[in-house]
This record gives sequence, C-alpha cells and structure tokens, in this order.
Amino acid sequence: MHTDPVCSAKPDAVLIAGPTASGKSALAIALAEKTGGLVINADSMQVYGDLRILTARPGPEDEARCTHLLFGHVDGDSAYSVGRWVEDAASALAAARSVGRLPIFVGGTGLYFRALLTGLSPIPPIPDDVRARIRQDAEGETPQVLHARLATRDPLTAFALRPTDRQRIVRALEVVEATGRPLAEWQAKSGAPLLEAQRTVRIVLDMDREVLRERIDRRFEDMMAAGALREVEALARRRLPSDRTILKAHGAPALTRHLDGELSLAEAIAEGQADTRRYAKRQQTWFRHQMPDWERHPPETALSAILPRLA
Repeated sequence: MHTDPVCSAKPDAVLIAGPTASGKSALAIALAEKTGGLVINADSMQVYGDLRILTARPGPEDEARCTHLLFGHVDGDSAYSVGRWVEDAASALAAARSVGRLPIFVGGTGLYFRALLTGLSPIPPIPDDVRARIRQDAEGETPQVLHARLATRDPLTAFALRPTDRQRIVRALEVVEATGRPLAEWQAKSGAPLLEAQRTVRIVLDMDREVLRERIDRRFEDMMAAGALREVEALARRRLPSDRTILKAHGAPALTRHLDGELSLAEAIAEGQADTRRYAKRQQTWFRHQMPDWERHPPETALSAILPRLA
C-alpha cells in the first residue's frame, strides 16, 4: 500500500474512489458524521435526477444524516460534461470552505477526480445550435462512419479514440466545429486544479473481486425490489434523445428491452448485473493504472485509516 508523506497542514479535502457497490457512499457518510463534513458527488450518473434507485444515489435517509451536494441536480435531458462538473465542484468546494466544513468527494468516475487534481482543458462552451446540428447529423450514422468523419477534420484526436466510442467522437466533432481547433489541441492545455493533491487524503476502496461481484448482483436485486423498473419505465416515457447519458445507466438498457417485450424480466436482471460487473472491472483497471499513488484500503478499515490523518 502506498502512503503519501504526512503534510504538516491539515488536509483540505478527502477523496474517496472505488468501483460500484464497494461501499463508497456508506464510508463518506460515516466520515461526514464523524467530522462534520459534507459529501460532494463525483459520480457521473448520480448527478442526474432520474433513476435514483438504479444509480444507487443516496436516498432521503442518507441525505438526512449529512449534507450532500451535486446529487440529482441535473435533468436527464441535459448534456452534462466533465467541464460542467468541475464548475459545479468549484461552487461546492467554495460552499464547504465558507462554513468551515470538510469536503468529502466520493464517486467512481475517474475523470472527475483527475480534473479535480490536475485541472481541465479550457475548452469554450459549445453553442446549443452547434451541438444540435452535429448531433442531428450524427443521428442514424454508425460510430465508424462518425470516426472517419472526425479523422478528416481532427486526425490526432481520431487516432486516440476507439472507432466505437460514439459519445467521445461526437464530442470531438462538436469541439472542432465550434472552435475551429482540434480537441487534441485544447487537451494539451489545462487550467488550474481545484485541489492540490498533496493537501488531500486520497483513498481507493479495494476488495476481493469475487466479493464485489456478489455485492453487485445482490444490490441489483435489491434495486429491483425497491422500484428500479418503475424508474426506467418513467424515464422511457420521457422519450429522450438516444444519445442522452442517463439512458446508458447500468441496467437501464436491459430493463428497457424488457419493457419493450424483447427480454424476460429474469433475462433483463441478469444482463443488468453482468453489465454492472463489467463496469466495475473497468473501474478497477482505471484506478490501478491512473491512480497508482492513492492509498488502498478495504471498506471495513478505511474509516479508521482516514480519521487519524484529519486530527
């Protein structure tokens, strides 16, 4: 386990990352109760107001135990981005500091944590008319066709993207159309980070893969019992554009196919569980390669490892 040298100054924030279903939220809430801190979301799905149950967003009882910020504050029809999250996180951080409370960032989105600690490329906002035009042009096209289109305008970015990564390809097309400059050129620059890494406590929750798989499967069943299918049905009635991020929430595509009569409920649950397990594996790989200097702790000992660092 890697441990940073202890700074003489009290940490400015605690950052808790980990794969889905690893117990991040429970740890963050327990830490907030012990320290009087507040919990700030760093998960790209839990920002949305839709699908509280299916995205494992903290429930009303959790929110009553301590202050939660940036959870469920975005409508599912919005094109939310890392850049917008950084802006929101800056406001949440300022709010925490203004009342002298410890900010506890928690989530499973590695790009959010990276932006928090290293800054973000200063890409200008994409005008709504440009975004609408690019997405309309992309409607019905395969990712491979869009990737080829990007390669003619921004070959460097296209080279770095998988030809199947439709969302990022469309984003790159939007940037080059709106700014006249390739996304790769913007990404070569970065703004000031919101936090200095050495002034934070950074934890990745680490647990046995088989135990995590069992927790994922059991939690999905609990979500179904709590009304996840009704959530997906309500979301489907909104008829959002197919590129909206919330529609890709783990389990949502399979449950939507069940509602459309394409899968039995048992098949949809099994597919949702498998999709979530694959995502957790990708998260663990990302944390291992992109966060090698973060401390690793199992969920059951993480709180006792963090508290002495804050004394």
